Amino acid sequence: MRARNYRPVKGMTYSRKEYIHGAPMPKITKFTMGNPRGEFSHRVSLTAQSDAQVRHNALEAARVAVNKYLSTNLKSTDYHFKILVYPHHVLRENKMMAFAGADRLQEGMRRAFGKPVGVAARVRSGQAVMLVEVDESALEVAKEALRRGAAKLPIPCRIVIEARAAQAA
Repeated sequence: MRARNYRPVKGMTYSRKEYIHGAPMPKITKFTMGNPRGEFSHRVSLTAQSDAQVRHNALEAARVAVNKYLSTNLKSTDYHFKILVYPHHVLRENKMMAFAGADRLQEGMRRAFGKPVGVAARVRSGQAVMLVEVDESALEVAKEALRRGAAKLPIPCRIVIEARAAQAA
């Protein structure tokens, strides 16, 4: 199966792992990087522009790309990077054999429920997928990092910048 077959959001979420035997673990394991306790002046987020399912390996690829760019251009205390979605939805595939003689071994569409092959996060239009908090001096670095991460995701995204209010001391 191709990844584009899993992109559209169809039907109910298939996420009750107590009933799903052999559901794979998501490849993405770290969701917060950098300095989570820092006080930063700007919040830059990567926002989805359409509804879709984002597979766990796409999320991990985007996380690696963003964190690599941030860590090479900033110190680890100068940013806070967070993934805001979690891949709950279990993806299934009815595997078919595609070689000579396969017609005697498989059932076609009879009992075609499928076996678990991966997990995906369901993302709605306008939902933030990733978030980077930085000071104003590192704003361009954060925008470029999220642009590189957006290239790894299967949906069109836009970068939203918010200035946070000054913290009352």
